[in-house]
Amino acid sequence: MSTLSRRAWLRTTGLGLGATAALPGLLPAAEMARVLENPSYPDMLAQLERDVTTARRAAGPIRLSFNENPFGMSPRAKDALMGSWAQHTWYMPPIRQEIRRTFAQHVGVPEDHVLVTQGSSEVLGILAMAYALEGGEIVAPWPTFEDLPRWGETLRATVHKVPLDQHLDHDLYTMDAKIGSGTKLVFVCNPNNPTSNLADDKALREFVSNVARRTPVIVDEAYFDFVDVPGHKSMVDLVLKGEQVIVSRTASKIHGLAGLRVGFAVARPDIIARLQQYVTGDANVFGLHAANASLQDVEYQTFVKQKNAEGRKLLLDTLARLGKKAAPSQTNFVFFQSGKPVQQLQRHFESKGFLIGRAFPPYTDRCRVSIGTPEEMRQFVAELPAALA
Repeated sequence: MSTLSRRAWLRTTGLGLGATAALPGLLPAAEMARVLENPSYPDMLAQLERDVTTARRAAGPIRLSFNENPFGMSPRAKDALMGSWAQHTWYMPPIRQEIRRTFAQHVGVPEDHVLVTQGSSEVLGILAMAYALEGGEIVAPWPTFEDLPRWGETLRATVHKVPLDQHLDHDLYTMDAKIGSGTKLVFVCNPNNPTSNLADDKALREFVSNVARRTPVIVDEAYFDFVDVPGHKSMVDLVLKGEQVIVSRTASKIHGLAGLRVGFAVARPDIIARLQQYVTGDANVFGLHAANASLQDVEYQTFVKQKNAEGRKLLLDTLARLGKKAAPSQTNFVFFQSGKPVQQLQRHFESKGFLIGRAFPPYTDRCRVSIGTPEEMRQFVAELPAALA
């Protein structure tokens, strides 16, 4: 990498030109290897952990509010992004087909079962347009990730928002009862956002399979990569059985590419063809190259998952000691009962240098906190006793 391109990279971090020597963990892998004299990849990731914590604190309040990956993209994804610079002027770059092939292999389906989109939010938007453009009904748990219900309402569909049960789980019985002849889509989010719960696998699988005989079911698996329950399986296998199921995934979470907007839909080829009609454009070439590299960077995915589990356990253990109930998170965030209005906690933590999630009615005294680096979470939990007193 030239001096000019290295400077350009560092400017994007907001750290200035002296950061090459001070924070080499923020560099692409090839440049980090040069600066650190050929370290192993685990050593690079350890350097990334140290340096990203410093960089995030220097940039302002620590963002624990939007379920972002605090480590950003992997060093190898940065290599791929920087190496794709010459292609930013191209229409239809070859990476469009390459990432489709990579993701299909990643989830174990044929390529014609995959649609690459501008983030998984686009998957949800085009699903609403493909199935509810002329109205009808959509059934969804509530609260949940809001994009599909919001799109449904924009298109003047009737959205049945079924409250979660007393354990903050999908109320599958009531959801099923809401499905009728006018139902165009049924939405589930597993693990659910904002509650972090993982549904019972057997119950959800039976529900999805049964409902898919009547109407399409979309399963949002944005947080699938953070689940550490042994034996947990994606609903992709129902797609391979030919069922009317669509699975959405994203490169925004474990891959750390939220700002580059790359997502995926997995479905039968006829459903993929139907959705394709509503896609408005390709994901950007930099995001596609970075996501393609990250999907193949198993070491980085394992690193992020382990660090997330470490920070999540620290937060859950601290809440338990303070007597605060928290959902059994299987995501990169925790949803807990604070006993105070969320807005009050937001103000407190912002004064201490942290941004936390908003309120999710009707749970106005439950707080959603995204998992930062382990060091950030140690700093955060040190503030919890005073905040919750």
